Amino acid sequence: MASSAWAAEDITKYPSRPIRIIVGFTPGGGNDIIARIVGQKLSESLGQPVIIENKPGAGAILATDYVAKSAPDGYTLLVGASGAIVINPAVYAKLPYDPVQDFIPISTLGSFPLILVVNAKSPFKSVSDLVTYAKSNPDKANYSSSSAAFQLATEMFKQKTGAPMQMIPYKGANDSVVAVITGEVTATIADAGPVSSQVKGGQVRALAVAAPQRMAEFPDVPTMKESGADVDAVLWSGILAPKGTPPEIVKKLQDEFMRIARIPDVVERLNLLTINSVGNSSEEFSRIIASDIARWTEVARAGNIKIEQ
Repeated sequence: MASSAWAAEDITKYPSRPIRIIVGFTPGGGNDIIARIVGQKLSESLGQPVIIENKPGAGAILATDYVAKSAPDGYTLLVGASGAIVINPAVYAKLPYDPVQDFIPISTLGSFPLILVVNAKSPFKSVSDLVTYAKSNPDKANYSSSSAAFQLATEMFKQKTGAPMQMIPYKGANDSVVAVITGEVTATIADAGPVSSQVKGGQVRALAVAAPQRMAEFPDVPTMKESGADVDAVLWSGILAPKGTPPEIVKKLQDEFMRIARIPDVVERLNLLTINSVGNSSEEFSRIIASDIARWTEVARAGNIKIEQ
């Protein structure tokens, strides 16, 4: 049902004015770049400007809350990273939005494989080497983390392998990787984008990919499951609309984003950033969100990880 505030607008003529896509991060990051790539294609196909608006702050909580409270008319959309949609609910005692009740998932745009890396000069050649060391040196083994998403991914690794490792917080993903290079920490799990150049440059050694399949960019790096650790910690970024957005508009946007995700130019541009182009249905995206919230909540509970505001 369309809300009374704008019910007079003919849904069949959507969009009749510019669409805003809200990004909860500063310009230049992965989510921002995804938004600009797909936003350009969406504008071309729908014949209306698509404006990318950055609202960084509080781990994307500000932007997510802003869209949750926006009119459900299809003109304000959110690029929701898994951190804001499925990680935050697992670790924050209280949030100003409900990721399930306040949104309609439209489509997953891209997925980010995570990689476990250690210093290239370390003796660790495999996951089992790292786990053995951590178990033998629980007071020395540690890892760097720049966000709750990476912390939970590493906590899952610890829970699945029994490897005791202390978390050392850092401000950014690059800082986390640098900490491995300088020997400040034993290891880190990072998304492939920030760490790829260091792997290729021989500064860090990639032990495993926390994804169901190996990465085309690093075909010799095994998956976690191949390495004996049942860890699947793929992060993602998707498009969501405020709850109450008419199903006709959701369907139109879903079909557009699914089409855009398959355009060779889009796939290639995202691959250069080590982002896999996805483009699935609203139903599929909804199932992923529900499954991930349950999974990460369990990891956070088992690791006693909670952030009070």
